[in-house]
Amino acid sequence: MANVHTAPLLASARAGGRTVAVGDHGVILLSDDGIRFRQAKSVPVRTLLTSVQFVDARRGYAAGHDGVVLGTQDGGETWALLRSEPGVEQPILALHFDTPEHGFGVGLYGWAIETRDAGRSWTERRIEAGENADRHLLHLFASGRGTLFITGEAGTILRSTDRGKSWQAASGADKGSLWYGLALSDGTLLVCGMRGHLYRSSDDGRTWQAVASQTTQSLTGIAELADGNVVVVGMGGIVLDSRDKGRTFAATQRPDQESLTAVLADGARPLLLSMAGPLPGAGPGGR
Repeated sequence: MANVHTAPLLASARAGGRTVAVGDHGVILLSDDGIRFRQAKSVPVRTLLTSVQFVDARRGYAAGHDGVVLGTQDGGETWALLRSEPGVEQPILALHFDTPEHGFGVGLYGWAIETRDAGRSWTERRIEAGENADRHLLHLFASGRGTLFITGEAGTILRSTDRGKSWQAASGADKGSLWYGLALSDGTLLVCGMRGHLYRSSDDGRTWQAVASQTTQSLTGIAELADGNVVVVGMGGIVLDSRDKGRTFAATQRPDQESLTAVLADGARPLLLSMAGPLPGAGPGGR
């Protein structure tokens, strides 16, 4: 690519004090100050990457289209190819490891894969059965209690208390697709998605209640900052800010109206990612 710093970015994670962001054309950007970014030294693919997670400051995983899974042992500087199925229409839309060895990837039409050996081998899984079996699965995350969650299309929220052996549908969400979820430090769970849909749970995901988001823009990412504020971002440059653990939100819009794809806590400020790369001046509402 001519300029990796303007490539669309879709996901980000913390590797200790480092920010790692992934996106189109196999771009993996690293920043040690949240301001200056550089491309990783070695990435063995040029496919769209949709998900990234670190289990500690050194070990991490990324995944994306063509069934690609990458692994790193050096904080994201270099990456090894762990899985690839080129030509097969099974993109991995989200990846989550609950230990350095055990993780899931999910994608279209209820498709999922699981590893128990740090990504060296993968087993295909079917998460749901019956009429809901072909719903797209869009995001994976865990609560502080270790409960696993999958969000997806048509208001899907699936919950597992046995490390993914079985999944149960949670109640309370509407029919809009849910693109992202996060567990806050106090145990509160938030999920967000299409048309400004935002839901909150205070019982480890057994039930969910709608939260007024003050927007109809689709929401793509959630972060909890070091001062406890919660930031939610989305299309059209929308930035939501909550000072009460997600009970209420105030909405602002960045002047550039750039579509925001992810947000990551960088101390007490949010680091915003977009279809045009990392954004400068990443305070709520562009302040």
